[in-house]
Amino acid sequence: MLSIKTILAPIDFSETSSRALDYAVELAAQLKAAVSVVHFYEIPVYAFPEGAVITPPDIAADLADKAQKSLGAAVAARKGRGVEISGTLANGAVREEILGFAKEAKADLIVMGTHGRRGLPRAILGSVAESVIRMSTIPVLTIHGPREP
Repeated sequence: MLSIKTILAPIDFSETSSRALDYAVELAAQLKAAVSVVHFYEIPVYAFPEGAVITPPDIAADLADKAQKSLGAAVAARKGRGVEISGTLANGAVREEILGFAKEAKADLIVMGTHGRRGLPRAILGSVAESVIRMSTIPVLTIHGPREP
């Protein structure tokens, strides 16, 4: 029998990922599971033919600080619902890091939002959820956000 003890909820602070996190918490309450919330951020590096521009340390620290505050607020808003919930902030590329973090957290299920992009925006931005679904060895539940025009 399938036993779900830990649910991983990657978030990007969008309305869609907030909905997915709420769903993960509600599901965890029913299953008596814990929720591990994770947000990955990348420090921008801009490449030019003449070289690269790396984000200055003070701007990188500010980016991390703002992300940590947003993550803390997302977790705090969902405390007291009878679910063990924790948040982790990490630097890294989302597509590459979610599955590694799921393994590290011993997650039994990933619950994440999908933005429902189509056409050119999807071709340019890609779909993190689609990548995770294709490569995951554990179940992935996607929560759809409103369709973009």
